[in-house]
Amino acid sequence: QVQLVESGVGLVQAGGSLRLSCAASGRTFSSYPMGWFRRAPGKEREFVATISLSGGTKYYGDSVKGRFTISRDNAKNTVYLQMNSLEPEDTAVYYCAAGRYVAVNSQDYKYWGQGTQVTVSS
Repeated sequence: QVQLVESGVGLVQAGGSLRLSCAASGRTFSSYPMGWFRRAPGKEREFVATISLSGGTKYYGDSVKGRFTISRDNAKNTVYLQMNSLEPEDTAVYYCAAGRYVAVNSQDYKYWGQGTQVTVSS
């Protein structure tokens, strides 16, 4: 029903910036709140950010608040994650997801992208 494809440069130095994109197809993109999650080796899937239908409501995980920004362009069926002041601890596979409401738990999202590797070197 919804297909999600992440894209973005996978390697960046500490202190640098990176913008991830997630393009959606299938059902109407504007009908879904969107989220970003990440999974580092040996760790649980971690909530990164979520955004409401119109983009008016946003929430961030504590580890990224103040450094990352989620946004969406419904006309382009795309959600973005702007990542600034990157740290080696941000190294993980990043996933975008679509659900029917804003949420911080991964199980509340129905559709997932395959993920994209982000590596931050020191």
